[in-house]
Amino acid sequence: MTNSTVNALSADAWDASSNSAALPPRTGALTDIRVVDLSRVLAGPLCGQMLADHGADVTKVEPPAGDETRGWGPPFVREDHSTYFDGLNRNKRNISVDLRIEEGQQLLRRMLAEADVVIENFKAGTLERWGLSDEVLAAEFPRLVHCRITGYGTDGPLGGAPGYDAVLQALSGLMSINGEADGEAMRIGIPLVDIITGLNAMNGILMALHVRRQTGRGQLVDLALLDSAVSILHPHAGKWFATGVAPERTGVAHPTICPYETFICSDGPFFIGAGNDRQFRSLANALDAPGLAEDPRFTTNTDRMANAVQLRKVLGGLIGGWQREALAAALRLAGVPSGAVNNVGEALNLPQVRHRKMVIECDGYRGVGVPVKLSESPGSVRFGPRHRGADTDAVLDELGFSENEVASLRRSGVLPE
Repeated sequence: MTNSTVNALSADAWDASSNSAALPPRTGALTDIRVVDLSRVLAGPLCGQMLADHGADVTKVEPPAGDETRGWGPPFVREDHSTYFDGLNRNKRNISVDLRIEEGQQLLRRMLAEADVVIENFKAGTLERWGLSDEVLAAEFPRLVHCRITGYGTDGPLGGAPGYDAVLQALSGLMSINGEADGEAMRIGIPLVDIITGLNAMNGILMALHVRRQTGRGQLVDLALLDSAVSILHPHAGKWFATGVAPERTGVAHPTICPYETFICSDGPFFIGAGNDRQFRSLANALDAPGLAEDPRFTTNTDRMANAVQLRKVLGGLIGGWQREALAAALRLAGVPSGAVNNVGEALNLPQVRHRKMVIECDGYRGVGVPVKLSESPGSVRFGPRHRGADTDAVLDELGFSENEVASLRRSGVLPE
Protein backbone atom coordinates (compact mmCIF):
# COMPACT_ATOMS: atom_id res chain seq x y z
CA MET A 1 0.00 0.00 0.00
CA THR A 2 1.47 3.33 -1.01
CA ASN A 3 1.65 6.39 1.21
CA SER A 4 -0.76 8.21 -1.09
CA THR A 5 -3.24 5.35 -0.72
CA VAL A 6 -2.91 5.44 3.05
CA ASN A 7 -3.51 9.19 3.06
CA ALA A 8 -6.59 8.82 0.88
CA LEU A 9 -8.03 6.11 3.08
CA SER A 10 -7.36 8.15 6.18
CA ALA A 11 -9.04 11.22 4.72
CA ASP A 12 -12.18 9.21 3.95
CA ALA A 13 -12.14 7.77 7.46
CA TRP A 14 -11.95 11.18 9.12
CA ASP A 15 -14.81 12.51 7.01
CA ALA A 16 -16.92 9.43 7.64
CA SER A 17 -16.43 9.66 11.40
CA SER A 18 -17.11 13.39 11.78
CA ASN A 19 -20.42 12.63 13.48
CA SER A 20 -19.83 11.46 17.05
CA ALA A 21 -23.03 9.38 17.02
CA ALA A 22 -21.39 7.11 14.43
CA LEU A 23 -18.51 6.17 16.72
CA PRO A 24 -18.33 2.45 17.54
CA PRO A 25 -19.30 1.32 21.06
CA ARG A 26 -16.56 1.04 23.65
CA THR A 27 -15.41 -2.41 24.73
CA GLY A 28 -12.75 -3.60 27.15
CA ALA A 29 -11.88 -3.61 30.83
CA LEU A 30 -12.47 0.10 31.55
CA THR A 31 -15.85 0.88 29.97
CA ASP A 32 -17.13 2.26 33.29
CA ILE A 33 -14.34 4.87 33.51
CA ARG A 34 -14.66 8.42 32.17
CA VAL A 35 -11.47 10.39 31.55
CA VAL A 36 -10.90 14.06 30.78
CA ASP A 37 -7.57 14.34 28.95
CA LEU A 38 -6.28 17.91 29.18
CA SER A 39 -2.72 16.92 28.33
CA ARG A 40 -0.68 17.64 25.22
CA VAL A 41 2.37 16.30 23.40
CA LEU A 42 3.30 12.80 24.61
CA ALA A 43 3.25 11.32 28.14
CA GLY A 44 -0.29 12.38 29.02
CA PRO A 45 -1.84 11.68 25.61
CA LEU A 46 -0.16 8.25 25.53
CA CYS A 47 -1.63 7.46 28.95
CA GLY A 48 -5.06 8.60 27.78
CA GLN A 49 -4.80 6.53 24.62
CA MET A 50 -3.93 3.38 26.55
CA LEU A 51 -6.91 3.91 28.84
CA ALA A 52 -9.10 4.49 25.77
CA ASP A 53 -7.76 1.36 24.05
CA HIS A 54 -9.11 -0.62 26.99
CA GLY A 55 -12.56 0.94 26.83
CA ALA A 56 -12.42 4.10 28.94
CA ASP A 57 -14.54 7.01 27.70
CA VAL A 58 -11.70 9.48 27.05
CA THR A 59 -12.44 13.02 25.92
CA LYS A 60 -9.44 15.00 24.73
CA VAL A 61 -9.80 18.71 25.49
CA GLU A 62 -7.68 20.78 23.11
CA PRO A 63 -6.93 24.51 23.28
CA PRO A 64 -8.04 26.73 20.36
CA ALA A 65 -4.69 26.27 18.62
CA GLY A 66 -4.82 22.51 19.14
CA ASP A 67 -2.27 20.11 20.54
CA GLU A 68 1.05 21.34 19.17
CA THR A 69 1.93 17.86 17.93
CA ARG A 70 -0.74 18.22 15.23
CA GLY A 71 1.90 20.30 13.44
CA TRP A 72 4.88 18.06 14.16
CA GLY A 73 5.50 16.88 10.63
CA PRO A 74 5.88 15.94 7.92
CA PRO A 75 4.56 13.39 7.41
CA PHE A 76 0.92 14.42 7.72
CA VAL A 77 -2.15 12.24 7.29
CA ARG A 78 -4.24 15.37 6.87
CA GLU A 79 -3.52 19.06 7.26
CA ASP A 80 -4.02 19.04 11.02
CA HIS A 81 -3.06 15.41 11.61
CA SER A 82 0.65 14.68 11.82
CA THR A 83 1.59 11.05 12.20
CA TYR A 84 3.12 12.07 15.54
CA PHE A 85 -0.26 13.30 16.80
CA ASP A 86 -2.10 10.32 15.37
CA GLY A 87 0.13 7.85 17.19
CA LEU A 88 -1.07 9.17 20.57
CA ASN A 89 -4.73 10.15 20.19
CA ARG A 90 -6.88 7.37 18.78
CA ASN A 91 -10.07 6.14 20.48
CA LYS A 92 -10.65 9.58 22.06
CA ARG A 93 -13.53 11.95 21.53
CA ASN A 94 -12.42 15.52 20.98
CA ILE A 95 -13.64 18.86 22.24
CA SER A 96 -11.91 22.22 21.81
CA VAL A 97 -12.27 24.74 24.66
CA ASP A 98 -10.53 27.99 25.54
CA LEU A 99 -9.85 27.36 29.22
CA ARG A 100 -8.37 30.83 29.67
CA ILE A 101 -11.90 32.23 29.65
CA GLU A 102 -13.93 31.98 32.86
CA GLU A 103 -16.86 30.31 31.07
CA GLY A 104 -14.40 27.72 29.73
CA GLN A 105 -13.27 27.00 33.25
CA GLN A 106 -16.88 26.55 34.33
CA LEU A 107 -17.40 24.14 31.43
CA LEU A 108 -14.35 22.20 32.61
CA ARG A 109 -15.85 22.00 36.09
CA ARG A 110 -18.97 20.41 34.65
CA MET A 111 -16.83 17.86 32.83
CA LEU A 112 -14.85 17.07 35.97
CA ALA A 113 -18.05 16.58 37.95
CA GLU A 114 -18.90 13.64 35.64
CA ALA A 115 -15.35 12.28 35.34
CA ASP A 116 -13.40 9.59 37.16
CA VAL A 117 -9.98 10.76 35.99
CA VAL A 118 -8.38 13.96 34.76
CA ILE A 119 -4.95 13.94 33.09
CA GLU A 120 -3.05 17.23 32.78
CA ASN A 121 0.47 18.48 32.18
CA PHE A 122 0.00 22.23 32.52
CA LYS A 123 2.79 24.46 33.73
CA ALA A 124 2.89 24.65 37.50
CA GLY A 125 0.32 27.14 38.80
CA THR A 126 -1.99 27.06 35.77
CA LEU A 127 -4.85 25.20 37.42
CA GLU A 128 -4.43 27.33 40.54
CA ARG A 129 -4.92 30.48 38.44
CA TRP A 130 -8.16 28.98 37.18
CA GLY A 131 -9.33 28.34 40.73
CA LEU A 132 -8.64 24.60 40.52
CA SER A 133 -5.83 24.02 42.99
CA ASP A 134 -5.17 20.53 44.35
CA GLU A 135 -7.16 21.42 47.45
CA VAL A 136 -10.14 22.72 45.45
CA LEU A 137 -10.15 19.68 43.17
CA ALA A 138 -10.13 17.35 46.18
CA ALA A 139 -12.94 19.29 47.87
CA GLU A 140 -15.21 19.83 44.85
CA PHE A 141 -14.60 16.47 43.18
CA PRO A 142 -13.71 14.04 45.98
CA ARG A 143 -13.92 10.92 43.78
CA LEU A 144 -11.75 12.38 41.02
CA VAL A 145 -8.35 10.83 40.32
CA HIS A 146 -6.09 13.75 39.32
CA CYS A 147 -3.07 12.68 37.26
CA ARG A 148 -0.51 15.48 37.04
CA ILE A 149 2.55 15.16 34.80
CA THR A 150 5.43 17.64 35.10
CA GLY A 151 9.10 17.73 34.22
CA TYR A 152 10.48 17.86 37.75
CA GLY A 153 7.52 18.10 40.13
CA THR A 154 6.09 21.34 41.48
CA ASP A 155 8.54 22.00 44.31
CA GLY A 156 12.23 21.51 45.10
CA PRO A 157 15.21 23.17 43.38
CA LEU A 158 13.85 22.44 39.88
CA GLY A 159 10.16 22.43 40.74
CA GLY A 160 8.02 23.98 38.03
CA ALA A 161 10.77 24.07 35.40
CA PRO A 162 9.73 22.91 31.91
CA GLY A 163 10.75 19.37 31.06
CA TYR A 164 11.46 17.83 27.67
CA ASP A 165 12.35 14.24 26.94
CA ALA A 166 15.84 14.81 25.55
CA VAL A 167 16.74 17.21 28.36
CA LEU A 168 15.67 14.60 30.90
CA GLN A 169 17.64 11.91 29.08
CA ALA A 170 20.70 14.13 29.48
CA LEU A 171 20.10 15.21 33.06
CA SER A 172 19.15 11.78 34.38
CA GLY A 173 22.28 10.02 33.10
CA LEU A 174 20.49 8.03 30.38
CA MET A 175 22.47 9.71 27.60
CA SER A 176 25.75 8.98 29.38
CA ILE A 177 25.22 5.23 29.04
CA ASN A 178 23.97 5.30 25.44
CA GLY A 179 26.39 5.28 22.52
CA GLU A 180 29.66 3.70 21.50
CA ALA A 181 32.37 3.36 24.12
CA ASP A 182 34.69 5.74 22.27
CA GLY A 183 31.93 8.07 21.07
CA GLU A 184 29.76 10.83 22.43
CA ALA A 185 26.80 10.36 24.72
CA MET A 186 23.69 9.95 22.57
CA ARG A 187 19.98 10.53 22.88
CA ILE A 188 18.03 7.28 22.79
CA GLY A 189 16.22 7.10 19.45
CA ILE A 190 12.71 7.20 20.91
CA PRO A 191 11.22 9.62 23.49
CA LEU A 192 11.77 6.98 26.14
CA VAL A 193 11.33 9.20 29.20
CA ASP A 194 7.96 10.45 27.98
CA ILE A 195 6.86 6.92 27.10
CA ILE A 196 7.87 5.49 30.49
CA THR A 197 6.10 8.38 32.20
CA GLY A 198 2.94 7.62 30.23
CA LEU A 199 3.12 3.98 31.29
CA ASN A 200 3.72 4.96 34.90
CA ALA A 201 0.79 7.38 34.72
CA MET A 202 -1.56 4.64 33.58
CA ASN A 203 -0.34 2.34 36.35
CA GLY A 204 -0.78 5.09 38.92
CA ILE A 205 -4.30 5.90 37.72
CA LEU A 206 -5.37 2.25 37.87
CA MET A 207 -3.95 1.91 41.39
CA ALA A 208 -5.76 5.07 42.50
CA LEU A 209 -9.03 3.78 41.02
CA HIS A 210 -8.51 0.51 42.88
CA VAL A 211 -8.03 2.35 46.17
CA ARG A 212 -11.12 4.46 45.44
CA ARG A 213 -13.22 1.30 45.48
CA GLN A 214 -12.21 0.89 49.12
CA THR A 215 -12.22 4.51 50.30
CA GLY A 216 -14.65 6.25 47.96
CA ARG A 217 -12.09 8.98 47.37
CA GLY A 218 -9.79 9.86 44.51
CA GLN A 219 -6.28 11.17 44.95
CA LEU A 220 -3.42 12.95 43.22
CA VAL A 221 -1.20 10.80 40.98
CA ASP A 222 1.99 12.85 40.76
CA LEU A 223 4.31 12.02 37.86
CA ALA A 224 7.62 13.73 37.05
CA LEU A 225 9.68 12.98 33.95
CA LEU A 226 12.82 13.12 36.09
CA ASP A 227 11.51 10.41 38.42
CA SER A 228 10.64 8.14 35.52
CA ALA A 229 14.05 8.65 33.90
CA VAL A 230 15.93 7.85 37.10
CA SER A 231 13.73 4.80 37.75
CA ILE A 232 14.96 3.02 34.59
CA LEU A 233 18.70 3.33 35.21
CA HIS A 234 18.94 -0.40 35.91
CA PRO A 235 21.49 -2.00 36.14
CA HIS A 236 23.71 1.08 36.04
CA ALA A 237 22.36 2.68 39.20
CA GLY A 238 23.07 -0.53 41.12
CA LYS A 239 26.65 -0.54 39.89
CA TRP A 240 27.12 3.05 41.03
CA PHE A 241 25.55 2.34 44.43
CA ALA A 242 27.94 -0.61 44.89
CA THR A 243 31.16 0.91 43.57
CA GLY A 244 30.79 4.67 43.37
CA VAL A 245 32.09 4.46 39.79
CA ALA A 246 30.00 6.04 37.02
CA PRO A 247 29.12 3.42 34.36
CA GLU A 248 30.65 3.88 30.92
CA ARG A 249 29.11 3.45 27.50
CA THR A 250 29.42 -0.01 25.97
CA GLY A 251 27.70 0.53 22.62
CA VAL A 252 25.49 -2.44 21.76
CA ALA A 253 27.37 -4.67 24.21
CA HIS A 254 25.85 -5.45 27.61
CA PRO A 255 27.65 -4.07 30.67
CA THR A 256 27.48 -7.38 32.59
CA ILE A 257 26.71 -10.18 30.08
CA CYS A 258 28.90 -11.53 27.27
CA PRO A 259 28.24 -12.20 24.43
CA TYR A 260 25.28 -9.83 24.23
CA GLU A 261 25.84 -7.65 21.18
CA THR A 262 25.69 -7.23 17.40
CA PHE A 263 27.77 -9.25 14.95
CA ILE A 264 27.95 -8.97 11.17
CA CYS A 265 26.60 -11.78 9.01
CA SER A 266 27.28 -11.95 5.30
CA ASP A 267 24.03 -10.09 4.61
CA GLY A 268 23.84 -7.65 7.52
CA PRO A 269 23.90 -7.09 11.29
CA PHE A 270 22.65 -9.74 13.69
CA PHE A 271 22.20 -9.59 17.47
CA ILE A 272 23.05 -12.45 19.83
CA GLY A 273 22.20 -12.46 23.52
CA ALA A 274 23.65 -15.52 25.24
CA GLY A 275 22.49 -14.70 28.75
CA ASN A 276 24.01 -17.63 30.64
CA ASP A 277 26.65 -20.34 30.39
CA ARG A 278 24.22 -22.95 29.05
CA GLN A 279 23.18 -20.66 26.22
CA PHE A 280 26.82 -19.93 25.42
CA ARG A 281 27.53 -23.67 25.12
CA SER A 282 24.52 -23.98 22.81
CA LEU A 283 25.80 -21.05 20.75
CA ALA A 284 29.22 -22.66 20.41
CA ASN A 285 27.67 -25.96 19.29
CA ALA A 286 25.38 -24.25 16.77
CA LEU A 287 28.41 -22.47 15.29
CA ASP A 288 30.19 -25.84 15.04
CA ALA A 289 32.79 -24.73 17.60
CA PRO A 290 32.03 -26.84 20.69
CA GLY A 291 35.53 -26.39 22.08
CA LEU A 292 34.89 -22.68 22.48
CA ALA A 293 32.79 -23.25 25.60
CA GLU A 294 35.62 -25.25 27.19
CA ASP A 295 38.23 -22.57 26.59
CA PRO A 296 39.18 -21.30 30.08
CA ARG A 297 38.92 -17.71 28.81
CA PHE A 298 35.23 -18.22 28.01
CA THR A 299 33.89 -20.92 30.36
CA THR A 300 31.82 -18.67 32.60
CA ASN A 301 30.21 -15.29 32.09
CA THR A 302 32.81 -13.75 34.40
CA ASP A 303 35.54 -15.23 32.20
CA ARG A 304 33.85 -14.00 29.05
CA MET A 305 33.46 -10.47 30.42
CA ALA A 306 37.17 -10.40 31.27
CA ASN A 307 38.07 -11.54 27.76
CA ALA A 308 35.29 -9.88 25.79
CA VAL A 309 37.56 -8.42 23.11
CA GLN A 310 39.08 -11.81 22.26
CA LEU A 311 35.68 -13.53 22.29
CA ARG A 312 34.17 -10.89 20.03
CA LYS A 313 36.94 -11.48 17.50
CA VAL A 314 36.49 -15.27 17.56
CA LEU A 315 32.70 -15.12 17.25
CA GLY A 316 32.93 -12.51 14.51
CA GLY A 317 35.00 -14.89 12.41
CA LEU A 318 32.54 -17.74 12.92
CA ILE A 319 29.42 -15.68 12.28
CA GLY A 320 30.66 -13.72 9.26
CA GLY A 321 30.00 -16.60 6.86
CA TRP A 322 26.37 -17.07 7.89
CA GLN A 323 23.31 -15.47 6.36
CA ARG A 324 20.99 -13.94 8.93
CA GLU A 325 17.91 -16.05 8.24
CA ALA A 326 19.86 -19.31 8.40
CA LEU A 327 21.65 -18.27 11.59
CA ALA A 328 18.39 -17.20 13.22
CA ALA A 329 16.84 -20.58 12.46
CA ALA A 330 19.86 -22.46 13.82
CA LEU A 331 20.01 -20.43 17.01
CA ARG A 332 16.25 -20.67 17.62
CA LEU A 333 16.61 -24.43 17.38
CA ALA A 334 19.50 -24.25 19.84
CA GLY A 335 17.58 -22.04 22.27
CA VAL A 336 19.85 -19.03 21.93
CA PRO A 337 18.08 -15.63 21.95
CA SER A 338 19.00 -13.81 18.74
CA GLY A 339 17.66 -12.00 15.74
CA ALA A 340 18.39 -9.82 12.74
CA VAL A 341 18.82 -6.09 13.39
CA ASN A 342 15.75 -4.89 11.51
CA ASN A 343 14.78 -1.42 10.47
CA VAL A 344 11.34 -0.16 11.54
CA GLY A 345 9.62 -1.24 8.34
CA GLU A 346 11.08 -4.73 8.52
CA ALA A 347 10.00 -5.02 12.15
CA LEU A 348 6.42 -3.92 11.46
CA ASN A 349 6.19 -6.47 8.65
CA LEU A 350 7.45 -9.39 10.73
CA PRO A 351 4.96 -12.28 10.55
CA GLN A 352 5.03 -12.61 14.34
CA VAL A 353 4.26 -8.90 14.79
CA ARG A 354 1.29 -9.28 12.45
CA HIS A 355 0.23 -12.52 14.18
CA ARG A 356 0.18 -10.69 17.53
CA LYS A 357 -1.97 -7.96 15.94
CA MET A 358 0.61 -5.29 16.70
CA VAL A 359 -0.13 -3.60 13.39
CA ILE A 360 -3.75 -2.54 13.05
CA GLU A 361 -5.85 -0.92 10.35
CA CYS A 362 -9.19 0.64 11.21
CA ASP A 363 -11.17 2.58 8.59
CA GLY A 364 -7.99 3.94 7.04
CA TYR A 365 -6.16 4.57 10.31
CA ARG A 366 -2.98 2.53 10.64
CA GLY A 367 -0.95 2.24 13.82
CA VAL A 368 0.64 -0.07 16.33
CA GLY A 369 -1.67 -2.44 18.16
CA VAL A 370 -2.62 -2.91 21.79
CA PRO A 371 0.25 -4.64 23.65
CA VAL A 372 -1.71 -5.77 26.74
CA LYS A 373 -3.84 -8.75 25.76
CA LEU A 374 -6.70 -9.56 28.15
CA SER A 375 -8.45 -12.86 27.49
CA GLU A 376 -11.90 -11.85 28.76
CA SER A 377 -11.99 -8.09 28.15
CA PRO A 378 -9.53 -7.30 25.36
CA GLY A 379 -8.65 -3.78 24.33
CA SER A 380 -9.31 -2.59 20.80
CA VAL A 381 -8.77 0.20 18.31
CA ARG A 382 -12.25 1.44 17.42
CA PHE A 383 -11.53 4.67 15.54
CA GLY A 384 -8.63 6.90 14.65
CA PRO A 385 -7.72 10.33 16.02
CA ARG A 386 -10.43 12.94 15.66
CA HIS A 387 -10.44 16.44 14.26
CA ARG A 388 -10.05 19.17 16.85
CA GLY A 389 -13.49 19.80 18.31
CA ALA A 390 -15.21 17.04 16.32
CA ASP A 391 -17.27 15.87 19.30
CA THR A 392 -17.95 19.17 21.04
CA ASP A 393 -21.71 19.16 20.50
CA ALA A 394 -22.14 15.53 21.54
CA VAL A 395 -20.06 15.95 24.70
CA LEU A 396 -21.88 19.12 25.75
CA ASP A 397 -25.24 17.49 25.08
CA GLU A 398 -24.30 14.63 27.42
CA LEU A 399 -23.33 17.20 30.07
CA GLY A 400 -26.75 18.77 29.85
CA PHE A 401 -25.92 21.97 27.98
CA SER A 402 -28.87 23.46 26.12
CA GLU A 403 -28.64 24.66 22.53
CA ASN A 404 -28.80 28.24 23.76
CA GLU A 405 -25.93 27.65 26.19
CA VAL A 406 -23.79 26.10 23.45
CA ALA A 407 -24.56 28.99 21.12
CA SER A 408 -23.56 31.45 23.85
CA LEU A 409 -20.27 29.62 24.44
CA ARG A 410 -19.52 29.81 20.72
CA ARG A 411 -20.26 33.53 20.59
CA SER A 412 -17.98 34.19 23.58
CA GLY A 413 -15.08 32.26 21.99
CA VAL A 414 -15.04 29.52 24.64
CA LEU A 415 -15.78 27.03 21.87
CA PRO A 416 -13.49 28.01 18.99
CA GLU A 417 -14.32 27.18 15.41
